[in-house]
Amino acid sequence: MSAPEERVSRTLDPRSLRGLAHPLRIQLLRALRHNGPATASQLAERLGESSGATSYHLRQLAAHGFVEDDPSRGKGRERWWKAAQQGTSVDASLHQDANPEVRGAMEVYLHEIATIHTQELNTWLGTRHDWDAAWAGASDMSDFTLRLPPGRLQELNARIHALIDEYHQSSVADAPGAARVRMHLHAFPQGEY
Repeated sequence: MSAPEERVSRTLDPRSLRGLAHPLRIQLLRALRHNGPATASQLAERLGESSGATSYHLRQLAAHGFVEDDPSRGKGRERWWKAAQQGTSVDASLHQDANPEVRGAMEVYLHEIATIHTQELNTWLGTRHDWDAAWAGASDMSDFTLRLPPGRLQELNARIHALIDEYHQSSVADAPGAARVRMHLHAFPQGEY
């Protein structure tokens, strides 16, 4: 049995948020986190971009500490990149930052993450018949409506995150039938209809 990978997360601050808040940078970081180390050319092919664009944006991600060289790979001029962390969280103060650049970066970041979540869910729905029937029964697409003040919602989110961390720490990647599982958590207030 292999041990679960260490889950290191990065909390965004105004500077790092501005460095990440670009659609291609978010996609590059996601690709490296999900698929492991790659070269700019490999990422360009995977994402349908030019290698010049992926090289530039990888260097920008490196300048902000999101990606780094993978010295265990590559020969000569071939530069391999890897994610420096496996997760990203948002400092709560960013939601109220008065700087218009930070607010704009936050909008880009949040909308890109929402788009990725939608794409991943649509991919699952479009390919679910290709999976063993046990996965259809194990998957979930639920929604709940609760009446909570902000503090109780923060408490609920923290408890859910702790439970997910517990499963992550005890997961066994090479268990029979194991597959990478994506969980999306969305919690937000909603007006009355």
